Parts: sequence; C-alpha cells; structure tokens
Amino acid sequence: MLDLFAITAPGLEPLAAAELRALGIEGVVEPGGVAWTGPAEQMHEANLRLRTASRVVVRAARFRARTFFELERHARKVPWARWIAPGGQVRLRVTSRKSKLYHEGAIAQRLLDAIARAVGQVEGGTVADDEADVAADAQLFIVRFVRDWCVISADSSGALLHLRGYRQALAKAPLRETLAAAMLLGSRWDTRTPLIDPMCGSGTIAIEAALMARGIVPGLAMASREPRAYAFSAWPDFDAAAWSAAVDRARGEILPSAPAPILGSDRDAGGIQASIANAERAGVGVDIGFSVRSLSAIEPPAEAGIILCNPPYGVRVGEREPLRNLYAVMGRTLVERAPGYTLGLLSADKQLEGHVGLPFREVFRTSNGGIPVHLVLATAD
Repeated sequence: MLDLFAITAPGLEPLAAAELRALGIEGVVEPGGVAWTGPAEQMHEANLRLRTASRVVVRAARFRARTFFELERHARKVPWARWIAPGGQVRLRVTSRKSKLYHEGAIAQRLLDAIARAVGQVEGGTVADDEADVAADAQLFIVRFVRDWCVISADSSGALLHLRGYRQALAKAPLRETLAAAMLLGSRWDTRTPLIDPMCGSGTIAIEAALMARGIVPGLAMASREPRAYAFSAWPDFDAAAWSAAVDRARGEILPSAPAPILGSDRDAGGIQASIANAERAGVGVDIGFSVRSLSAIEPPAEAGIILCNPPYGVRVGEREPLRNLYAVMGRTLVERAPGYTLGLLSADKQLEGHVGLPFREVFRTSNGGIPVHLVLATAD
C-alpha cells in the first residue's frame, strides 16, 4: 500500500476529494490536497482521471531532523530504489520554513548523496519552485521542511496534470485546465444541459466541458486517446499490465458525442481560431460550437443551462472603470437573453461583480496567475 497525496491549488481540495470519492476512494482533505492510502492501481486511476489535481505524489518518508546528522540518518532509510533505477535522473525541489535546517541547497546535497549510496550513480540536481523546469525523464522528489519536520514525496505524475496536451494555441490570459475543470465541477453542471462560455479565449472551459460530457478522462485528452506520459511508468516496479487495463477501462467509458450543446464565443477572432485548433487536438471539435461574437450577441439555447466564464479582472490601475460596463452588460444579457440560466464567474473583484446586478453566492476561493479569485454563481429569474 502507498501513502498517496493529490496536490491541488489552494481552495480546490474539496473538489478533488469529491472526485476521489467518485472513484471509491475516501481521502482526507489537507491544506494543498487530499491524502489517502491505497494500492498502485489507485495511483494510476488518480493520475488518469482527476481533473482538478496538479500532481499525485507518494509520500516516501516523514521524520524530524534538526541537524544534518539526523537528516543523513533518516535519508539512508528511505527506499529510494522503489522510484529510481541506477543511472537515472533525479531532481529535488526543497523548501524549508521555520526549521533549524534552513539551507535548501545543503539539504538537497545530503539527500542526493543518500540516493547515490542507495541506487548507485545518478544524475542529480535541484529545481526551483517554478514547476515548469523539471525534465520529462527526471524523477522529481518534493522535500518540505516545516518546523523541523521533513516530508519527502516521490512525484508519480511527471509533467503537471493540467498539461493535457491539447492546448498549444493560446489566447490572452489563458486559464489552466485544472481550474477550468474546477469551475465546471463547482458549478454543478450535469453535462446534460447547455453550457456557454461567452468570453472563451482559447476555449479551455468549453473543451474541458466537452471532455467531461463525453466521459473522456484528462489523461486521454488528446484526439488519439493515447495516454500522456507519467513518471510512474519509469519506476522499477511499474506494473504495465495493470496500467494498460486502467487505460482500456477509461477508453471504454467514452461517449460518441456530448449530450447537450456546448458553445464558446469571443469577440476576438484570433481567440476563436485558437479555440477551434485546441478542440480539434482534443478530439472534441464536433462537440463545441465556436463563434466570433460579442457578449451581448450570444444566442443561448431555449433550455436553461449554465453560462460560465473567466472575465477580465481589472487588477491593474485604470482597468476597473471600463470593465464596469462589461459586467453590467453581462447581467443585462443574462436577464434578457438567458432567463433561467445560471451565471458562473471566476472573479477577483466584488465591486465589479456588483455591477452584474445579481445576488451571487461563493463556491470556492483560489488563485489564478497569482491573483486571488473566487467562483461565484447567480441565477436569472
């Protein structure tokens, strides 16, 4: 059995826990993710299926160390060979807060020495907290010291899980796939009613909606329906047959088409071109109707559904004033053109929300590009 942890953006932990429950896994919500104990097969499923997680890691060790002697003693007991083959590449991401051992480079060097003693020569190094700088073929260990307690986790995912593979064409201010999925799950969209993103940018919300509606798991988000690469496939004890069975089960759940209309529009023609290209790469181009049009010109289907979008936030000086009209138009359009629809906004400004003129309720708080945001919902009568 493995001690597993699904890492999420702050605020998305309950959504990831609900996803795990849907897989028959009862996890424990902790700051920054969800913990549980389970077999390797559950690690496979979590990587393949979780829409809101950014990584799935195996907690390899937890111990208290206030001196380098103690650190070295505990590091020798970590079963490094479970995750690294001789000659492999290793990267350590070390952070230390409020601990006697505060020099992150020195901590990393002691751990790299322990790894070399356990598995033989490896190519080792450290990486910064920016998660985009880990080589695809390197095994990442995340090392966190807090108040002299050290937790070492082996990353099983490889590239961050929001990197589904389809989003190569980008518009302004792209939304991470995991956050788009969180908006859909947080809005409680049931996939059987219309969904509209009237400010779709590069199409991420609409594409994630189409993947959900057709039962396509994030790990099979490319049109080929071949799984993306995962770090666990390079582990010495990797069970290729079990992984292949998990992939086959997921493929067998895919529906031929989305059961309800999914629409994406934007006044920027370049954004719509990017959206169409991304949707085609995801193999859901036929499931989404993209069009170039202004917010006030949307044409919602008669059946009430959800309008879900990530509008401009107005965080820079001088941006709020012109956005007041945009938010007011949003409210008028919902009332006049989409009665009965639910409006969901990823918003950073309660004052701008007020110009919509509807009573919003908050679903979750998180951040987007370092900006504090929250998902709010309201329904037009």
